[in-house]
Amino acid sequence: MESPLVSIIVPIYNSAMDMVPCLESIKRQRYENLEVLLVNDGSSDASLEICRMYARLDPRVIIINKENTGVSGTRNVAIERATGQYLQFVDSDDQLDPNATRLLVEAATETESDLVICNYCSGFPEGKTTGKTTVYGYMPPYIRMDKSQFARCLMEEPASFYYGVMWNKLYRREIIMAHDIRCDEEFTWSEDMLFNLSYIRYAESFYAIRTPLYYYARHRKHSLSTSVNPAQVVTTKASLFKYYKELYVQLGLYDQYKLQIYSYLVATARDLD
Repeated sequence: MESPLVSIIVPIYNSAMDMVPCLESIKRQRYENLEVLLVNDGSSDASLEICRMYARLDPRVIIINKENTGVSGTRNVAIERATGQYLQFVDSDDQLDPNATRLLVEAATETESDLVICNYCSGFPEGKTTGKTTVYGYMPPYIRMDKSQFARCLMEEPASFYYGVMWNKLYRREIIMAHDIRCDEEFTWSEDMLFNLSYIRYAESFYAIRTPLYYYARHRKHSLSTSVNPAQVVTTKASLFKYYKELYVQLGLYDQYKLQIYSYLVATARDLD
């Protein structure tokens, strides 16, 4: 069977100092049927020139050059342009394990899962940076999950990066397009979680890979970050509550978990970006 096409989406904003290791990690993937969408969000440094260099070296690289709108708008432009059966998101200052895409796709195809999720590391592989690499993630009691099981696991760690971010997951593009799921461009805080909650409503099957496949450079998150004002946190929490409630009402689990949902949303929130 032919390997399905995967669209890897990389939003880029003033990332010239950090993006080469990221792009090299994508280039070294042991899964070849890729298109790599490098979306330059109005960078004022040499980011666009570096993108063009990689496009000359690898015909799978597609450059989208646009005015600055922020990471949500940048991801949305790429979603519209992507043609892959699956979507994978990578931040421009992070790195992928060489087997990341291969293992994510194998899990999705072999188990017919709509969402595949994996553990991740804070820091880089040995020899790539100084300091200790720490593995993060959540170990759900299941590996294969239906929607109800996934929702129950989510309530165990509702504020974690593991569930909240987009970069440790593989999505089925057909679901995203059929239900017009996009990142909310009005928000700069927890927009990943809003996207995931929308997607979970329509996904039916889930798979957890317990191997860490993504290297997250938390201490270097500067180029795509924006300041968050308290008023937006309140607005975003209201939206999160709506999305959580709709999902758990749909599953018949809202009464069981409404206290956990409420406690999470009124607590001092952790930045998921």
